[in-house]
Amino acid sequence: MSTTTTAPLTGASTIQTWLDDPAGGAALRGLLAQGGQSADALAPIASLPLANLVAMSGGAFPQAALDALIAQVNPGAVAAEPAAETPKAEWAEKITAGRFTGQTVIVTGAGSGIGRATASRVAREGGRVIAVDVSQERLDEFVAAHSGADVVALTADITDDEGVARIIEAAGDRIDALANIAGIMDDMTPVGDVTDAVWDRVFRVNVTGTMKLMRAVIPAMLAQGSGSIVNTSSEASLRGSAAGAAYTASKHAVVGLTKSSAFMYGPSGIRVNAVAPGAVITNIEAKFNSPLGADRVRTGMAVMAPPVTPDRLAASITFLLSDDGVNVNGQNLASDGGWSAA
Repeated sequence: MSTTTTAPLTGASTIQTWLDDPAGGAALRGLLAQGGQSADALAPIASLPLANLVAMSGGAFPQAALDALIAQVNPGAVAAEPAAETPKAEWAEKITAGRFTGQTVIVTGAGSGIGRATASRVAREGGRVIAVDVSQERLDEFVAAHSGADVVALTADITDDEGVARIIEAAGDRIDALANIAGIMDDMTPVGDVTDAVWDRVFRVNVTGTMKLMRAVIPAMLAQGSGSIVNTSSEASLRGSAAGAAYTASKHAVVGLTKSSAFMYGPSGIRVNAVAPGAVITNIEAKFNSPLGADRVRTGMAVMAPPVTPDRLAASITFLLSDDGVNVNGQNLASDGGWSAA
């Protein structure tokens, strides 16, 4: 089987390049059809290298499947090495040594995605990290990858009062910063289709869990006269086209909680901000349980910037967590590659 491209299709070729190629498009569409999907599902990330699907798919598109696809359209060719997860290497993380030295920072959702990237950066910049996640396996892997760092790993549910109490106990008397990153997605249903179960679960994690941990750290921050809290909102806190009714409403609520707290506690030396990510390569699963929701959300995502790796969000979050954000309070910072400007 031959292709019409001037160079063999590889994992570094973009999804759009694959779809535009007669042989590559047929092979990729065939693979998608086997899983009950169409190429329309890839439209928001069409500018990414195909190899990025290995990390983004949560195991549904393993490296072996990529290698087989490459071999199918390039018979006799050696499979290319996987492309880096970041579409282009125009940005490189720059560690600020000692930025969090002497500080205790709580990071939720620290086992993966944005939470892991944030906890990692704080640890590498000298901070003591209370790394919180619901998965012990993910936390064990995080700790192993940061040997020598000051990391206290703790499995806890932020919606549970006992779990929150254990987080505060692990942190100790001084809590300099909190990164509220743990969260869940909804099923993209509009309000006419949303179920009580989805609504209650999304609000319990995204809003109530965020509030509980904020409430728990405030006494220590008031006692020391300083502190920084960064909540995770979303592009869905800025527009109505990024998710379903439950998730969108929950992230608007997070912004309200952020602004109210910034107003109330700013005079006491506590800064409270939020970061609104755009598309990020994480393990948060988005399901489309409504045909209307799927059609409308995909339409809204057509103009979004390509998904990025979590370390880019960690750069924004750690800026606000640190003293570098000293003059920023009560803001919902869009860290979305310009999606909100569209």
